[in-house]
Amino acid sequence: MKNKYETAWQQKKAEVFWGELAPSENLIQIYEDDEVFLNSLEAFVYAGIEADEVAIVIATPSHLNALSGGLLLKGVNMHAAREADLYIPIDANKALAEFMVYGSPDEALFKKFISGLIERAKGRRIRALGEMVALLWGQGFRSATVKLEGLWNSLCHEGVFCLFCAYPNNRLSMDSRESIEDIRKQHSRVIAGWNARQIMS
Repeated sequence: MKNKYETAWQQKKAEVFWGELAPSENLIQIYEDDEVFLNSLEAFVYAGIEADEVAIVIATPSHLNALSGGLLLKGVNMHAAREADLYIPIDANKALAEFMVYGSPDEALFKKFISGLIERAKGRRIRALGEMVALLWGQGFRSATVKLEGLWNSLCHEGVFCLFCAYPNNRLSMDSRESIEDIRKQHSRVIAGWNARQIMS
């Protein structure tokens, strides 16, 4: 069992990790339960707001509500953060409707959608969370998921923002091993809970 000093050290290590993400970083988390994911998401967004970065969170309504509650407990003025476009929450299902065409992401529409969000940043650094890929995967759109990951990844390579994607473990099946590996290869790091470990160069 961890003592309070070990827990505090791990917490501090996590804060440093989330606070020092490079603009081109592309993270993925495959999580066992919502608490693990929400801990990571809260830390990711809070570190961005504290650094005066823009946090774009494209997530499910339940995760957006939980995140808002967690940030409030940390002392974040959510109304002020939204008004200043430091925190931009977007329903992931509504976002998908902006650029999905016949079950596949349209590149031009996707770039138009993202460009609108980037304009709201007004030149500030951006960090983004996208759950759209997890929704597509959960609906069985394997190739569409890989394509969307590729579109996100191209923006990361351009240094437009750092990106955080997350998938619940119970939606990943072994019969889709090849697609899962394609997704993993799109990311610079795989993270788990509060701890981060680099598995790819």
